[in-house]
Amino acid sequence: MELVLLRTYHADGTNGQLLHNGALVCSTIELPWKDNQPRVSCIPEGRYELKKRYSPRRGHHLIVQSVAGRSLILVHPANDALRELQGCIAPVSVLRGQGKGSGSRPAFEKLKSLVYKVLPGEAVFLTIKTTTP
Repeated sequence: MELVLLRTYHADGTNGQLLHNGALVCSTIELPWKDNQPRVSCIPEGRYELKKRYSPRRGHHLIVQSVAGRSLILVHPANDALRELQGCIAPVSVLRGQGKGSGSRPAFEKLKSLVYKVLPGEAVFLTIKTTTP
């Protein structure tokens, strides 16, 4: 499975559109780009494998594999990147501003059900790139 995240960068956060087969799955929020610094920056553009992950704190979620210089980059619910994220990606139903959204839990559940249908039998990749005007 291939997912594409088209990003738009802003000073206070990164907004995105997550697509599967060209169709919108959900919007996303992330921290602003700050040279891939751990805990304060979104991750670099590129192609990453997604895997299932479970933790007592977050329950079932996704982890982004093989991010250079980073670890524990997750896909999990959050509605305010600056307050709730440390480099992770949060699906949201509606974008509300730079790095801000609403309806994160339903957006995450939609994405999780799409991806969990094929894991672990099929690899799932996320390609992150800049939105082109």
